[in-house]
Amino acid sequence: MGKLTLYDITIPRETIIEERDSIYLSRTPEQRFFGVLQLNHISVTMNGGQLLKSPQGKGIIIRKPNI
Repeated sequence: MGKLTLYDITIPRETIIEERDSIYLSRTPEQRFFGVLQLNHISVTMNGGQLLKSPQGKGIIIRKPNI
């Protein structure tokens, strides 16, 4: 299970980003993959058993970015 980290607001954002990056990069690809699956499971549980996103039946839609 993941953990929730509450940061002190006096800590600079850059320091928090560096810390989170180092934790993420220290994980193996397998750990990263299972972490994504775990987050998906938690999101479904928190949403009452419903997926956050579901297929719309439109297939793959590729859009040109608006520049």
